[in-house]
Amino acid sequence: MTLFLRSMTILAILFLFSGCEKATAPEKKILKETFGEFEGEEVDIYTLKNTNGVEIKITNYGGIVTSIRLPDRNGKFDDVALGYDNLQDYINNSPYFGCIVGRYGNRIGNARFILGGEEYTLNKNDGENSLHGGIKGFDKVLWNTEPVIGEDSQSLKLTYLSKDGEEGFPGNLSVTVTYTLTEDNSFIIDYLAATDEPTIVNLTNHTYWNLAGEGSGDILKHELMLNADSFTPVDQGLIPTGEIRSVKNTPMDFTKPTAIGDRIDSDDEQLKFGKGYDHNWVLNSNESDELKLAAAVYEPVNGRFMEILTTEPGIQFYSGNFLDGSITGKSGRAYGFRNGFCLETQHFPDSPNKPEFPSVALSPDETYKTTTIHKFSVR
Repeated sequence: MTLFLRSMTILAILFLFSGCEKATAPEKKILKETFGEFEGEEVDIYTLKNTNGVEIKITNYGGIVTSIRLPDRNGKFDDVALGYDNLQDYINNSPYFGCIVGRYGNRIGNARFILGGEEYTLNKNDGENSLHGGIKGFDKVLWNTEPVIGEDSQSLKLTYLSKDGEEGFPGNLSVTVTYTLTEDNSFIIDYLAATDEPTIVNLTNHTYWNLAGEGSGDILKHELMLNADSFTPVDQGLIPTGEIRSVKNTPMDFTKPTAIGDRIDSDDEQLKFGKGYDHNWVLNSNESDELKLAAAVYEPVNGRFMEILTTEPGIQFYSGNFLDGSITGKSGRAYGFRNGFCLETQHFPDSPNKPEFPSVALSPDETYKTTTIHKFSVR
């Protein structure tokens, strides 16, 4: 009997220790919180966080990346994405902060295009042009969400059905955008889309970056490299002319790391049209759908470094030329002229009207699939 009791006691102790291990093991989870209300529906915000402390917040309104917290070379964390700390400001007054852009990222000249011999007219929201999907693009709708826990990653899958005729675009377009944060400090965006009728599609993300921290001032000392020997020059309405021009001996040459502010105010027609940089660069690659280095950005004061890889053929570099101090961000400080920059991986602007550019047409027997990776580190 004594031996039996001893055996039972040992088993009970082992069971308790086993239970303690399970109770104290870190639980992987994606935090979900209420962010407000839009058109009578609750809006949520999700937090992806890895074991290194890197943290990304995303809301299902517009698929907006509201915050990206990264360490500098001394381990100090800052939020490097411009934006707001409340939903209402995103709804009322946002220059596309952090959002999913669609159905067509960038501009379509004269808000019209021809596909399959038929002309389609889009809503105008940029003078005579259509910009970033029109009046109510993908940045202004609620997306369905599904948090996904991986072995070494956390993801948020967002889905949306853009109905036939929405903003003038043909076909019912089913879209999936998946944001993933990995343990090696990579932020991956995967885009998928399918249609039931021939249509056009060009999806991207519109995060405004400042690697010194949002609200810290201008981005002119950031050193930028673009893996592109050419770009697509624009007219005064910022619509590509159709030419693909070499960057050599122009202020558009970022083939070697160069401070953004070094030549931004040069006496150059293209810079005058855009009030700075607001152009598409043609990425160097033998294959348009292979994953390739597109850009690298270094903030020399704090050492933050970001590389961007993509399967897309182009990247739009925008130097925040239309920020004017009228927007107050999360830090409580105003976002002034050139206080943030965008690097939007994409097909070229106005491609539907430029047959010489890579096609953006999507048919029902095809799947639209692109990937962009942001790799964060310090130097």
